[in-house]
Amino acid sequence: MIIIITPEEIVQNETEIINGLFLEGLDLLHIRKPFINNEEMKNFLDQIDSSYHAQVILHSHYDLGKEYSISRFHIREKDRLEGLGTHFKNQIISTSVHDVRMYNKLGKEWEYSFISPVFPSISKKGYGENTTILENIKDRNNEDVKLIPLGGINENNIDKAFQSGADGVALLGAIWNNEQPLQVFRKCRQIALS
Repeated sequence: MIIIITPEEIVQNETEIINGLFLEGLDLLHIRKPFINNEEMKNFLDQIDSSYHAQVILHSHYDLGKEYSISRFHIREKDRLEGLGTHFKNQIISTSVHDVRMYNKLGKEWEYSFISPVFPSISKKGYGENTTILENIKDRNNEDVKLIPLGGINENNIDKAFQSGADGVALLGAIWNNEQPLQVFRKCRQIALS
């Protein structure tokens, strides 16, 4: 499984690229736009082909889920620790962690969890320079929640993320910091399928 996370700021031709990524076989798209208002989010969602809305996960603007037939929501680690995940009934929820011990404690209400950073970040310079998360995945013992590495993953190291025993990967900088995002995605997807 390959998940792509949007950048926080809107990128030129972003929704056109997103529709192209779905055409290329993208599994899931996390929309993380904390700085836009409801109308801007509606405009953004309106530009994504509605046939893909079931594969969209909202990081905010949860109230738009019903209007757009979106039933997947991501709860930040901080919000999960404050109990926000308990408000979602009959929806698919995901979250984030930053170490395997915390991941192992997650309950089965979570479909999957991001774990980051597994490599030095592409989009956040200096973040994840000394990470050991990829090696620590071997200590995973939670069978109820899928584990999705995030951070610094690109076409040159995606195979290492899959070889770690992860259930998929999440891409951000590899896609949005590249002038050929569809080509990068195709390469990553080929590696993931092989």
